[in-house]
Amino acid sequence: MQACFLPADILLPDAEADVEKWAVVACDQFTSQMEYWQKAAQIVGDAPSTLNIVYPEVYLAEGDARIERIRRAMADYMQRGVLQTRVKNGFVFVRRVTESGERLGLVGKLDLEQYDFTPGTSAPVRATEGTILSRIPPRVRIRQGAPIESPHVMMLVDDAAMRLIEPLAQMDLPKLYDTQLMLGGGHISGFAVEGEPAARTAELIAQMQRESGGFFLAVGDGNHSLATAKACWEQIKPTLPEAERENHPARFALCELVNLRSPALVFRPVHRVVFGADIDALQSGFELYLRAHGMTLTDGGEVTLVQGGERRGFAISGRGERLPVDVLQKYLDQACGEKSGWSLDYVHGDADAASLAQNGATAALLGAMDKRALFPAIAAGGVLPRKTFSMGEATEKRYYMECRAIEKNNEKEMAAKE
Repeated sequence: MQACFLPADILLPDAEADVEKWAVVACDQFTSQMEYWQKAAQIVGDAPSTLNIVYPEVYLAEGDARIERIRRAMADYMQRGVLQTRVKNGFVFVRRVTESGERLGLVGKLDLEQYDFTPGTSAPVRATEGTILSRIPPRVRIRQGAPIESPHVMMLVDDAAMRLIEPLAQMDLPKLYDTQLMLGGGHISGFAVEGEPAARTAELIAQMQRESGGFFLAVGDGNHSLATAKACWEQIKPTLPEAERENHPARFALCELVNLRSPALVFRPVHRVVFGADIDALQSGFELYLRAHGMTLTDGGEVTLVQGGERRGFAISGRGERLPVDVLQKYLDQACGEKSGWSLDYVHGDADAASLAQNGATAALLGAMDKRALFPAIAAGGVLPRKTFSMGEATEKRYYMECRAIEKNNEKEMAAKE
């Protein structure tokens, strides 16, 4: 079997394009902060941008009308030559500088046949959090019929020896882009890994996968986006002859691979904000829930409730090996389902969460998990509760940059333009 992470034909804007306007942050960030996306739109103006070919979740209420605009923008960028094949059968080596330091990455394509989001799977590529099946169909509607993809998915490899990605930093590679990222995203540069360096990298990936004992890569960011790509492939696969299934572009998904051991890869908590909930009501309801499940709320720092200028820190006694986020999430799911005036959102960053905890909203701030525990936890057959951790703050998330053709005809058209 081929390796699960492979070289790809990678599309990028022309070398003269304004890539600072082209790249925007992952669509699942700033979901309660419309002003962020309005500022992004002002910065972009009429320039070509991934803002026009992705669906920021803050706009989900717009439904299918926005999906049609996205498809038209994709087709326009393809027809006008805005996107070009800048990397042929290779990878993009990424250097991203954020407040956490310099994070190195490798953009390539993931074989969806070797990925499974089912808990307890033995697949080489596994999800890190429970996949909510109801979240997949709306995303499938966006990907179906789209000629290209641009990913915010970040995969993790536990490479303690730092032998895969880090050595590329010492090579003299052709530069593809070099830019600041809008709205506090830091700086990013990308380099082409083609020819012999790409072949050596691909062989090393295959070797490391063979040595992994079965579990090789974990999804760090974009669990539901990757699950959507898998669902689309499973729909297409039965319609294809066996020979076409081996290399059909929809079988793969473009991703960035990052080393879990990178000092610049910081696991941060994902906080909860409950809109419509007063802090007293949220606390008393949580206490009742805990008592009903053999637990109690005591003073501590595992969960901090915030509303306005008030902060209340608690620990959960009697939870055993369960994570505080697991206990809290189950309560919030139940409470928001029962109380019509309560709604839940997930927010990255202490200050952002606290700023939303005003006028009848309450934030629940959580601590971060130890990233070294991630692979052992998943290898043991489990997945973590939804939104257990975030790889960095919201502005440190992957920005959309590279693209790839995911329809057969478009793949051929781009190849013909070479």
